[in-house]
Amino acid sequence: MRALILGSSGGIGRALCAALEAGGASVTGLSRRDHGLDLTDEGSIRATLAPLAAPYDLILVATGALEIGAHCPEKSLRTLDSAALAAQFALNATGPILVLKHALRLLPRDRPARFAALSARVGSIGDNRLGGWYSYRAAKAALNQLLHSAAIEVARSHPQAIIACLHPGTVATDFTAAYAAR
Repeated sequence: MRALILGSSGGIGRALCAALEAGGASVTGLSRRDHGLDLTDEGSIRATLAPLAAPYDLILVATGALEIGAHCPEKSLRTLDSAALAAQFALNATGPILVLKHALRLLPRDRPARFAALSARVGSIGDNRLGGWYSYRAAKAALNQLLHSAAIEVARSHPQAIIACLHPGTVATDFTAAYAAR
């Protein structure tokens, strides 16, 4: 199996690369830190993926952020900030769907293939009982809808492909350790 992991320098991406390699997969890892991949810039996505040769059986976008810059999750409507909202959409919704746009050519059409992106349970409209976290919730809900729509379209050209959003839950990374301490 060949796997492509975007966000390979982060806690989840790094662990996925290691687990896949331990299971015998050939893994290509890409990240902002190591390869200059910027998911908020379509040109960067296109340029980073262009040299890759098909096929990849698994493409996984293991990127995202709860905090971007100085913006923390909003606890109330009065703290909602348009720049934070735009940044969340750019990284957590627009970036992953643009990866699929430019990586679709890397998925085989004649056998099972998987494309997944990390989402979050808080992006569920039906499961939102607490409110708050407006920008992050909305971006993850948008990602869920974008990939759902893409799955319908991709099924026409890649009938054995699975397009999915994954909710990893709270994982032990440097970020969650720092966030829990607040």
